[in-house]
Amino acid sequence: MLKNYFLLVVLFLSGMSFSQNTFSVSGKLVDENLKLPLESATVYFSKVSDSTVIDYTISDKNGNFNFKLRNVAYPVVLRVSYTGYLDYKKQFPAIDKNIDLGTLLLKENVSSLNEVIVKSEIPPISVKTDTLEFNASSFKVAPDANVEKLLKQLPGVEIDTDGKITVNGKEVNNILVNGKPFFGKDGKIATQNLPANMIDKVQVTDTKTKKEELSGQTASDNTSTINLTIQEDKNKGLFGKATAGYGTDDRYESSVLFNYFKDTQKISFLGSSNNINSVGFSMDEIFDNMGGGRNQSMYVNSNGSFGINGMRFGGNSGITKSNMIGIHFSDEWLNKKVDPNGSYYFSNAISENRNRTSRTNLLPTGNTSTNSESNSKTDNTGHSITVDFEIKIDSTTTLYLSPSLTKNNTLDKYESRSTSFDASNTLLNENTTTNFQDSDRSSFTNNLYLYKKLKRKGRGISVTMNNENSNNENNLNTITNTVFYQSGNPNDSRNQNRLDTDKKDMIEFEIGYSEPITDSLKLTFETSFKTQQNKNSKATFDFDSFTNEYSNFNDLLSNDIRSKTNTFNGTVGINISKKKYRLNIDLGTDFLNYDNQSNYLGNQITLKNNYIYPNVTAFLSYKVAKSKSIYSRYSYNANLPSAEQLLPFENLANPLNTVIGNAFLKPIENHNLYMNFNNYDYATRSGFYTYFGGSLRKNSIVSSTVYDSDFKATTTYQNINQTYNFYTGFSWNKSYKKEKRTLKYGLGLGMNYDFNQGLTNAALYQAKGVQLNPRASITWSIDDVVTIAPSYRYTYNVTSFENYVIDKSNVFKHNFKLETTTYWPKNVVLGNDFGYTYNSNIANGFQKDFYLWNVSLGYNFFKEQLLAKVKVYDLLNQNVNATRTITPTAITDEENTVLQQYVMFSLTYKLEKFGGKNKNRNRIIID
Repeated sequence: MLKNYFLLVVLFLSGMSFSQNTFSVSGKLVDENLKLPLESATVYFSKVSDSTVIDYTISDKNGNFNFKLRNVAYPVVLRVSYTGYLDYKKQFPAIDKNIDLGTLLLKENVSSLNEVIVKSEIPPISVKTDTLEFNASSFKVAPDANVEKLLKQLPGVEIDTDGKITVNGKEVNNILVNGKPFFGKDGKIATQNLPANMIDKVQVTDTKTKKEELSGQTASDNTSTINLTIQEDKNKGLFGKATAGYGTDDRYESSVLFNYFKDTQKISFLGSSNNINSVGFSMDEIFDNMGGGRNQSMYVNSNGSFGINGMRFGGNSGITKSNMIGIHFSDEWLNKKVDPNGSYYFSNAISENRNRTSRTNLLPTGNTSTNSESNSKTDNTGHSITVDFEIKIDSTTTLYLSPSLTKNNTLDKYESRSTSFDASNTLLNENTTTNFQDSDRSSFTNNLYLYKKLKRKGRGISVTMNNENSNNENNLNTITNTVFYQSGNPNDSRNQNRLDTDKKDMIEFEIGYSEPITDSLKLTFETSFKTQQNKNSKATFDFDSFTNEYSNFNDLLSNDIRSKTNTFNGTVGINISKKKYRLNIDLGTDFLNYDNQSNYLGNQITLKNNYIYPNVTAFLSYKVAKSKSIYSRYSYNANLPSAEQLLPFENLANPLNTVIGNAFLKPIENHNLYMNFNNYDYATRSGFYTYFGGSLRKNSIVSSTVYDSDFKATTTYQNINQTYNFYTGFSWNKSYKKEKRTLKYGLGLGMNYDFNQGLTNAALYQAKGVQLNPRASITWSIDDVVTIAPSYRYTYNVTSFENYVIDKSNVFKHNFKLETTTYWPKNVVLGNDFGYTYNSNIANGFQKDFYLWNVSLGYNFFKEQLLAKVKVYDLLNQNVNATRTITPTAITDEENTVLQQYVMFSLTYKLEKFGGKNKNRNRIIID
């Protein structure tokens, strides 16, 4: 089966390679008077009909430029733009042969008493050093469009159905506004809420860490950063949006986001409250905060939790009521010597869920099954403060500080009942549990980086300090009753209070020095020391019926663990940076040691050990052409086992599973490899991306579990010789645009292969898993009239076993979506999101398939100052949450509470006021 998939990929790529002829258009740019070559001039082709950019390039140091264009059968114009010179342009009826333009003379754009400066046309695309820049005003979007709509118009920029942004095939992981984060670096709030008409430039660069940015190192990651610059006349003003809505079944939503910009100072405020499983700031123009369809601007986890900028809401499946307030501030102080940037968030989320699970436990001695039901309610309240300071001490020294403080409190109530049976349906055990826990978590992290430039260009010295300090306290009241039916073991009944305390203190120092050998060759020397201490204590008290208090200390369920690990590293690196490629190799040695101690039943156990391992990191980035590149990365390191895995004492906290550490565990050795190739062809509006990666783990640590006749487990840990996984895939997309009509379509395939080993009832088994994910999507649109976007994804999982109770297990899933939006008749907006999901092989009693259809209808009136909208979630009332999960030890079918059908109405106020003048942008929108 896999061979067939790879054959299809090869045939597909071969067809792409020979489908069209390629022609060359070349020339040389020189100054008309001095006859000197002009380097880094922007040269681009655009359509005569609508000025759409077809392809672009820049001139090299000799003034030469060269295009490789596939057959262009329509009129195009060649334009040359260079600062200080008059624009050059030449029209062609078509590009169907090689063309050598020879030497092109550019005239200087000068001014004298008798001359007038000729205003040059701003090119839609320009390249400045390593920055690709788009002129926003060159790309047409609707008057009310947000930044995301603008990005979709830029050549080479793609936004998929999951909201992932790529530029020339490279993923964007960082979005800035005027060079600074805007409520987090992922930038989703910026792209969804900033108006497109306030953007001046969209700048794309390689993503760098702060260390790489300040030290001038090349980017080690294969991702991109987008910086949005604000138009000067709109960098002073107030803009925002506020929404409040109410619906059936007491569903409600509300959100507010207002921004104040004044030159370098920016202050933003956001707040939200809803009970429809939403953060509140996706701001989809059709469905607002309603989830389940096209609304993917914030991350949603498989367990139903969701979040933004690293903050999690909910944490369980089910229905979540969420509340959030955020404030963001950025400015420049002391004549731009101090660059502060900071955010504060308050969040509260209350989640309620009912769960039903059927699990088949795969054992060498025969299968068992466990059926369970549970109810849970979680109330989480959090505070988060993050501040960045970049301080220019002098012209050669910069200090960067990034402290972060978080504090969370969680109240959790959980009730469950479970029963386990053997293969002949004989009852093995029953368990009922009622838990109430109160958890307090606080953490402080800080990153300090100081860089000093020395006299020679590229020479410098750096000092880094990182620290992380956290404290978690969990107070648990638990009442459990476990009945064993087969072994004759006594039943286990508990009514206890347990206080768990976890404390972590980590600090790391690093000193680095860089020495340039040539302009393109640099050596780096770094040494670092990291120390980490962890303290974990469990104090358990049984309920005393005479005093009616938890006062009887239970030493069997109480223990203390102390752990200290040290890592000393020395690294030598070589960095080569050429026009076509970047190569970096870091070779180092890690000196590792740990000192672990446990105190249990008055017995103290101490384990100490020392290790020496190499540490290797290397990456190569090769630029085949301006939008065609190859990237590869390799790393090797070793990780120490945790104190809990090492210390050999009994952990009896779970009445159905006793855990014992293994003092003889070895460190895990990790090899990781990743490669990709991406290509975007401007002339044909097609992009291709393929990747391959994998990891090999030597001495992997796995759980070794033995079950008795009551299906009660005893678990320890063992090293396995090796496990590995690899993944590969490709994506291809193409678009056509003719006047107002646009057609985009894409294909993709992902494949994962895993080889795992494990121990169950002392028997070594092997599990080989394969996952295939082919997908396809089409988008057809007529500007301001209609958009139709069907998509399909198929997921296939198969796991084969050796030395196991079963030979093979497989499951597949179909997911189809159809998204439509119409803007006709005038002032009417109708949105439909229809989805169908089918899960195979789910156990009896669980629904295999369901439909989810969301509808939104809006009407603009009062000169588009008013928009009346009604939205319906789950029109067919069929939404369910049933899933099947396959692991080497179990097949689990699970069903959770889901959001049911509701109708929502809302009122939105939108404000845009720049430069002290109201640009007729105040509007009230009724949703």
